[in-house]
Amino acid sequence: MSACIENIEAFQIEDSRKRPALRVVVHAGGGEGSFDVPSGASTGSREARELRDPDGGLTKAMRCITEEIAPALFGRDAEKQRLIDETLLALDGTPLKERMGGNSLIGVSVAVARAAASARGVPLSTHLRELADIPRSRHAPHLFVNLINGGKHAEGGSSIQEHQIVTLDEDPRAAFVTAEKVERALHELLAEEQRPFTMGDEGGVVFPVTDASTAFEVLFRAVQKAGAEKEVVLGSDMAASSFFGNGTYTLSGSSYDTAQLSEQYHQLIQRYPLTFIEDPFDENDVPAFAAFQAAHPGVVVIGDDLTTTTAAAITEAGTKGAIQAVIIKPNQIGTLSETLAAMQAARVEGVHCIMSHRSGETMDAFIADMAYAYGTLGLKAGAPSARERAVKYQRLIELYGNH
Repeated sequence: MSACIENIEAFQIEDSRKRPALRVVVHAGGGEGSFDVPSGASTGSREARELRDPDGGLTKAMRCITEEIAPALFGRDAEKQRLIDETLLALDGTPLKERMGGNSLIGVSVAVARAAASARGVPLSTHLRELADIPRSRHAPHLFVNLINGGKHAEGGSSIQEHQIVTLDEDPRAAFVTAEKVERALHELLAEEQRPFTMGDEGGVVFPVTDASTAFEVLFRAVQKAGAEKEVVLGSDMAASSFFGNGTYTLSGSSYDTAQLSEQYHQLIQRYPLTFIEDPFDENDVPAFAAFQAAHPGVVVIGDDLTTTTAAAITEAGTKGAIQAVIIKPNQIGTLSETLAAMQAARVEGVHCIMSHRSGETMDAFIADMAYAYGTLGLKAGAPSARERAVKYQRLIELYGNH
């Protein structure tokens, strides 16, 4: 029995940065599904464009959904996700979703999937697994927890965007407890050392740094203070495109070419248990990624701006040995089907997937269902004390406990 789409609604809400965000609600076959769409501050040049009004509002996006998308999808079977998404892409007709906006498309696409699961009376994770065959990396993902914010997520902090702990516990409940323990130790350490700090977009602390190693040093001492050396390793999103220009990287006030920046990273790896490094070079420099990954096989190099949840870019990076893992952000590409295609492309190349939030988040925990359904390597959702981040981790814990 099909779950025919009966109604699609669009609303404007607020994200975690108090900016307008889009909520889409789909009614189909007696079921209902919704999605609150996040928004990124640090965006790759090739990712789907948001549709916003000149003042940042979402009147245009909501009108697109109710006046164009909804009439085109009325009566369609919500269980046929690929056909729904193909219709959305045909309606937009642009490579980067400039006409209708990636926020509009992903809002409808994910809400349709949730409505289909609701109409069927099955858990969302079960429905997702039936949409695509994606080899698992783990039973439950590692938690990638951003505790020190920088880059475009924070003013007055490090040029490096994220300083993370990556939990090693198999059970996400124990992993979350560890993350909270390290976060408390970090706050206590900063207070003891009289380092004034503010909070960044993703719930992590922000404080001035003198060089590239400062924040890593503080974070590692917090791990030691918490007694968690055996429970976590360190990770980072360098977001190097954000401090690259005219052939030069400007990091914490110093300028580097590619070779010199590689050496800076090498020194950090030698000094700290830095095991995961995301976007260490400019998004257009695949050879630099590949050379660095070859020189550091024990480090997991991760693509994000490099790959933008795009199957072709992931295949190229994987084939050339540029990455061992890739960030997956549904709103970065625009539809659920394209997201699943990107994940499938990654696993064909032996590349692991890490489901990721955005800096402007909502209370929606869809990425946790995705991470659990497909057994991704990681779930990256920010600091545990920020409620819009914690809700993702708590959803993962709930899913793990139910199975």
